Amino acid sequence: MKLRPIAAALLLVLAGRKPAPAPAPRVTLVGHDAVFLWPGVRPPPELAQAKTLYLLDGEVRRDGNTRLTVLRPAAPRITHADVWLVIRLERLDWQPELTRKVMAELERWQGAGSRVVGLQLDFDAGTRGLDRYAAFLRDIRQQLPRRYRLSVTGLLDWSAHGDPAALVKLAGTVDEVVIQTYQGRRTIPGYETYLAGLSALPFPYRIGVVEGGEWREPAGLARDLHYRGTVVFLLRR
Repeated sequence: MKLRPIAAALLLVLAGRKPAPAPAPRVTLVGHDAVFLWPGVRPPPELAQAKTLYLLDGEVRRDGNTRLTVLRPAAPRITHADVWLVIRLERLDWQPELTRKVMAELERWQGAGSRVVGLQLDFDAGTRGLDRYAAFLRDIRQQLPRRYRLSVTGLLDWSAHGDPAALVKLAGTVDEVVIQTYQGRRTIPGYETYLAGLSALPFPYRIGVVEGGEWREPAGLARDLHYRGTVVFLLRR
């Protein structure tokens, strides 16, 4: 004889055992209006409803500090959503020539008709390297035309072990941070514990969640004045 869910939970309580928590829902585009899209990923129909798009355009690789490897030869024309041009970084010792190339990409996308609102830099800056990263970002901010905002990705560990002084420096430079809760294709176990410290971050932030990964918004997160919602990172297939 099968027990109904409520009856089964009641028996566990009477036996002194707490029922196991329900698994977190899997991430889809439903209920999320900001999306990160890799080059080569076919845009799903739901993308037409997005209000904010983060589009990876190029990479700065370890083998050169003057070269920008462009991954989207054709500049997109997107008018229904705010667009962030994203550059992935593997090094911070940029030469002036490289910075000029990145700024030219912003103008190229804007000229194609996209509603470009800013530049996002995707770099895995560890908590011990935040001070150096903040100095690099200040230099980029000074060269970024004022009409563009500056966004960066951040690690979960920033909220727990980030140097407060370095985080304050970031606050005066970046317009938002997207805190990533996944590695590869999987949600990082225990992300809820890290997110509990986000209220101490001194800048606006979003939470990066991965398509198909687990996500349950922690209680009280929506009341944080710095919280700006989620960004769904679509998977490359």
